[in-house]
Amino acid sequence: MVVRRLPRPSELRELLRPAPFPLDGVERRLARVASIADLRQLARRRAPRAVFDYTDGAAGVGELSLNRARDLYRRLEFHPSVLNDVSKISTETMILGKPSAQPFGLAPTGFTRMMHTEGERAVVAVAEREGIPYGLSTMGTVSIEEMAAAGPGARKWFQLYLWRDRGPAAELLDRATAAGYDTLMLTVDTPVAGSRLRDVRNGMTVPPRLSLRTFLDGAMHPNWWFDLLTTEPLTFASLASSDGTVAELIDRMFDPAITMDDVEWLRGRWPGKLVAKGIQSVADAERVVAAGADGVLLSSHGGRQLDRAPIPLELVPAVREAVEGRAEVLVDTGITSGADIVAAVAQGAHCALVGRAYLYGLMAGGERGVAKAVRILSDEVARTMALLGVTSIADLRPGHVSFRPS
Repeated sequence: MVVRRLPRPSELRELLRPAPFPLDGVERRLARVASIADLRQLARRRAPRAVFDYTDGAAGVGELSLNRARDLYRRLEFHPSVLNDVSKISTETMILGKPSAQPFGLAPTGFTRMMHTEGERAVVAVAEREGIPYGLSTMGTVSIEEMAAAGPGARKWFQLYLWRDRGPAAELLDRATAAGYDTLMLTVDTPVAGSRLRDVRNGMTVPPRLSLRTFLDGAMHPNWWFDLLTTEPLTFASLASSDGTVAELIDRMFDPAITMDDVEWLRGRWPGKLVAKGIQSVADAERVVAAGADGVLLSSHGGRQLDRAPIPLELVPAVREAVEGRAEVLVDTGITSGADIVAAVAQGAHCALVGRAYLYGLMAGGERGVAKAVRILSDEVARTMALLGVTSIADLRPGHVSFRPS
């Protein structure tokens, strides 16, 4: 039988205590975010459609390269070991000869201030606080020196596209060296622009043009347009010309005749670590390492170049075996959680790079949104390791992961 009674006033006070209500809108929105998927939905609401699609989209009618990569991560199955002391977890690791607080870094992305006017300055500030590397893109929207000033203590990488004229590239290398960048990432998978159909349908240009469609969409996102129109002009900081669509810019300026000779030229020109970004086969990994690369980034450019490209994660074990002891293996594309990062490292990657995840955060809340994205991923990495029964990155092994049939 249930015995009923009147609640005591002290008990009612606890039940009726109102939850805190942050007055700051960004803080209030981010407080409800629990995953990268949540950040993505918030970014979709905060940014104009063309801006969101530029980040979210991939190449081809069905965006198959990106979707297949994400599907592979969804099919991961972990194999934990229990009854291990996991009271202390270390996520620290070495990436290209220097320590990192996490087994992931923040990938170079183009046109970053389009997502939020704080742009690369916000991202490098978070990278500095969190102790992880961040790469500035040739198609970035702040200069090499501006990013260095925004994150003087950060681990800074520079991503390079090669022009038909090698002169501008040589100048950028000298500037990056002088500004303290320690790693150069040569992108090798962009002889021509991929078929990014969302950008075509949205009329995405650099800088954005105010068509009737963008005007109507802008009416739904006044804060974004206010920021755009009241801050420094939105341009590519390292490019002399930035008019037209992104595809037109790539096809007009970047060199489709890049070869192994260029890798060797960069190896002789660049004093720091050299990574070939966009490797999609064991044979090419071996070729660039033989030419002097210190690392290979297995990447399909986030699914934004060749549709139906190989899934980078699937290449990790074979490439690791082929270059073991001579170069490090990095991987990107399709990563949406800390569990994905743990799985990639377990498969043999020295680290993973994330791009869309932090850009969703940037769109959702500027620097605070980026910090939220990195904190979500970091917490998920540590939690996944603990539940697997491992306490350090070095403990992760291929046996911790398998793939369920599709």
